[in-house]
This record gives sequence, structure tokens and C-alpha cells, in this order.
Amino acid sequence: MNRQAMEPHWFKSSYSSGEGGECVEVCLAPDAVLVRDSKRATGPMLSVDADAWSAFMEQTARG
Repeated sequence: MNRQAMEPHWFKSSYSSGEGGECVEVCLAPDAVLVRDSKRATGPMLSVDADAWSAFMEQTARG
């Protein structure tokens, strides 16, 4: 199997300025959403159940 295909794809929010400020990156995995500090790519990451992430995003959108 191609190792590159197994690498997670991390992305930043479209609201991120890209100027090196405080930011998180997100990776969509099959059963979870992974979250990490963009400045510590090899540091710890948080794994959140996909349903819990969806509920979080819905609440965030509502303000």
C-alpha cells in the first residue's frame, strides 16, 4: 500500500490568517476528527468522535 495514501491530510480554517498566529489544524479520519496545534505538528493531538465534532460545529455556527 502507498504510505503517502495513509498519511493524514491536515488543514487549517479558512479564517486562519496564515501569518503564524495561534491556530489549530484539523484532520478528518474515518471515525473521528483529529485536532492539533499548527505550531507543534509532531506534538499531541486530540481525537474527537465524528458525531461529537458535528454537534460542536453546529453549536459554534449558532453562536
